[in-house]
Amino acid sequence: MSIAENSASQVRDVIIVGSGPAGYTAAVYTARANMNPLLIAGSVTAGGELMNTTDVENYPGFPEGIMGPDLMENFEKQAARFGTEIQFEDVTELDLDGDIKTVTIGTGETFQAKAIILSTGSAYRELGLANEKRLSGHGVSWCATCDGFFFKDQDIAVIGGGDSAMEEALFLTKFAKSVTVVHRRDTLKASKIMGDRAQAHEKINFVWNTAVEDVLGEDKVTGLKLKNLVDGTESELAVTGVFVAIGNDPRTDLIKGKVDLTPEGTIAVEGRSSRTNIKGVFAAGDVIDPTYRQAITASGSGCVAALDVEHYLADLHA
Repeated sequence: MSIAENSASQVRDVIIVGSGPAGYTAAVYTARANMNPLLIAGSVTAGGELMNTTDVENYPGFPEGIMGPDLMENFEKQAARFGTEIQFEDVTELDLDGDIKTVTIGTGETFQAKAIILSTGSAYRELGLANEKRLSGHGVSWCATCDGFFFKDQDIAVIGGGDSAMEEALFLTKFAKSVTVVHRRDTLKASKIMGDRAQAHEKINFVWNTAVEDVLGEDKVTGLKLKNLVDGTESELAVTGVFVAIGNDPRTDLIKGKVDLTPEGTIAVEGRSSRTNIKGVFAAGDVIDPTYRQAITASGSGCVAALDVEHYLADLHA
């Protein structure tokens, strides 16, 4: 019997696809309920976006703060403590038809379960600059509510022109000395009310028709290299923080065409539950959340999914 055939012969109660706060929380709850979950964490994306974060100061229970990777290591250890089987592989295919669902991973192995929790998260869109990644956590951020506190009385930049960029810029005025919004166009994509509010704020300045060519700095951000898209002139903007706010994309490649999505591209669920349109398939975390996208909300969502699965399985066995 092959490894693939052997792994598929056991039908599990639940498989969790994706890690991060939602997936690991779902694992803790399902494991403690004796559902013996398998969590497929991913080979590169294990731990989710928090793996790219330095200090986390807004997650309850850590009064001195905690490093993002350390927080996710704690999540992982807690899930494993209660019996979660964790595989650091990538899911390549999902068969969600019928009462028994099948998950295939990169090694070719397949696993079967009565219920699936999708917690694949989302990814912030990046500018695609080499120094953007290099200086992540050293002045470059994608989350003002996560990192704004660290930029007290500093000059910082927000890249983007939509509602999310305006929200980031307005939030950052609570801490920053100045906020410069850099936008590729001469008008904002944001709603009028958000645009008006940002443009009226005394701490917010705008640089129009301008693209970011590079992020400057050795060990930490010292500025931006800019290019005017009208006349081609280049300039530098001295800032110590850069917040990229050009949107984010839920990770739904695996389930497009299989599970209903919302107009925002997230997985559609029923009300405040985690139930998708497919019986036995549940979703949690940033992949269902176009609005908040915080570790604490993702964790709560993972709890909801675990409880929904527990009720689903109890009804199956009734």
